[in-house]
Amino acid sequence: MGAAVLKKQFESVLGGPLEWQARPAPELVRTGIPEVDNATGGLPRGSLTEIYGPASSGRTSLMLSILAAATAREEICAVVDAEDAFDPASAAAAGVRLDRLLWVRCGHHAEHALKAADLLIQGGGFGLVAMDLGDTPPATARRISLTSWFRLRRAVENTPTVLLAVARQPNAKTCASLMLECARQRALFRGQFGGFVACPRIMRGVRVQVARRKPGRAITAEFHARALE
Repeated sequence: MGAAVLKKQFESVLGGPLEWQARPAPELVRTGIPEVDNATGGLPRGSLTEIYGPASSGRTSLMLSILAAATAREEICAVVDAEDAFDPASAAAAGVRLDRLLWVRCGHHAEHALKAADLLIQGGGFGLVAMDLGDTPPATARRISLTSWFRLRRAVENTPTVLLAVARQPNAKTCASLMLECARQRALFRGQFGGFVACPRIMRGVRVQVARRKPGRAITAEFHARALE
């Protein structure tokens, strides 16, 4: 049955013209990294954003920047920490206001993290909820069903909350409105080995590439993730 025929049948039942209403475009918020914002436009509220990449790919640096930007906007944020990997000192050094952050430790249970994120979204009042599965083994993260991800996506719809999932590999897939893949380009050092004297080389950060995998065509950006001293 064609769309036009179906539209006429609805109009005959309703006794008037049927007006299709598209879902309004979500508000976009900044990540705190201009290069990433220019490439993606920002993170959508009321939607699930998935950030993924291997260890040392810059995914945690990007998450901390997003948290710092959100707390700077005076928003209350939450980190749902599946593997007890969150470091408050590093977060504070990255600019995150800890007085506006709720840290939920899930004791190495990915399913607990999923339920905690759902409860926080249902409770409301959060500008950002970040579920960190970055240190969760990929095989464990893959056991989270697509139905569970769909439930999270439905829970965050029509709310002002940005829902963020961070992992090694994409898990939410079709349930994510925005997917960003992180990859380390190169390590950056200061100091060098020269002459007969070995000068110490100190790592000062990494160059990170962020590729938007969804929606639309792939767009890439690069930024410098500085090492925290």
